Amino acid sequence: MQKRWVEMSVGLFMVLGLAGFLFLAFRVSGLTSFSNQHSFTVQAEFDNIGELKVRAPVTIAGVRIGEVSRIDLVPNTFNAIVTMRINANQNKIPLNDTSVRILTQGLLGANYLSIVPGFEGDGYLQNGSRIVKTQSAMILENLIGQLLFKVSEKSS
Repeated sequence: MQKRWVEMSVGLFMVLGLAGFLFLAFRVSGLTSFSNQHSFTVQAEFDNIGELKVRAPVTIAGVRIGEVSRIDLVPNTFNAIVTMRINANQNKIPLNDTSVRILTQGLLGANYLSIVPGFEGDGYLQNGSRIVKTQSAMILENLIGQLLFKVSEKSS
């Protein structure tokens, strides 16, 4: 009887440990969706999004306020339309002069969106708003190519 109780308690401890490990893994990995919170969607059009991915963070001043929910290609212009899901409590972002840019976390890190709020004006971003002012991603390979071209041009 004593041996059975020890085996049961060890088994229960292992199951609880595994459940805790899975919970922490999902929390740290970012696999849990942002969609369980109340949110609204905003769109922006970019010439080049680099390596921006769905579920990439959307920030203001480094504070995460949302995530990228969808990326589509415009058939006529071949630009990318990025749809962002913004947390509903961030409903005071001015509509006028607000811009969004694609930045990189560190030198070779993942891309994310940074919103730069504009000035108070005609209203605030709301569901279905479109941010017109955008800054595309800086592609490291393009910068290196330009540098090499300039160096070889000077040596000729």
